[in-house]
Amino acid sequence: MTTATTGRRPYGFADLPALMALMTGDEKHGPAATSTLDALWVLYDRVLRVAPDTADDPARDRFLLSKGHGPMAYYAVLTAKGFLDEAVLPGFGGYHSPLGHHPDRLLVPGAEIASGSLGHGLPLAAGTALGLRAQGLTDPAVWVLVGDAELDEGSNHEAIAFAGAVGLDRLHTVVIDNSSATHGRRGGIEARFAAEGWSTATVDGRDHEALHAAFTAPHPGRPHAVVARVEPKY
Repeated sequence: MTTATTGRRPYGFADLPALMALMTGDEKHGPAATSTLDALWVLYDRVLRVAPDTADDPARDRFLLSKGHGPMAYYAVLTAKGFLDEAVLPGFGGYHSPLGHHPDRLLVPGAEIASGSLGHGLPLAAGTALGLRAQGLTDPAVWVLVGDAELDEGSNHEAIAFAGAVGLDRLHTVVIDNSSATHGRRGGIEARFAAEGWSTATVDGRDHEALHAAFTAPHPGRPHAVVARVEPKY
């Protein structure tokens, strides 16, 4: 975890709306961005073991943003934590800007994947966790943030089943539930993960203490899923 500065004071959660406001233009997907803001902040501020100077360290935690459309909250948090300079934010979405409408891992410091089509992030995270295990790197945690609508994609369910079956206990999934999925599930989103042997929790996605407790709950031998419920997207 890092502390970046704006002037003489550190960035805090209260600064994130102002940082997001610097990013203007069409295709902002504002609700998609703000739905992730609290979960992203708690992860980067209190959970993830990664900083600008350790972004290439094999021992770092990995965070994969699968819900990559509307990435302003992600860019704001990366700025607050020193990965990005605030000066690049107003160029968001511009032809010469590194900040696209989906993050590009080759252009955005700290980004582990380039997002795009829905449903890729969770399978990539499962593969990342499996690859780290194969290399004997059992300490780094792998986190992936997905949207509830992404769970309409079958590739995610294959990854959920696989990760549970092989006990990828360094894999963590945060599902932002803003009621935008097309398909309902008996028992809700949490039940889908639990059926495949995952450790699970459902919390208020705006409650930082609840998010932190869920993110840090022990889950030996099993992957962990946290469903963060926020206001519906209309």
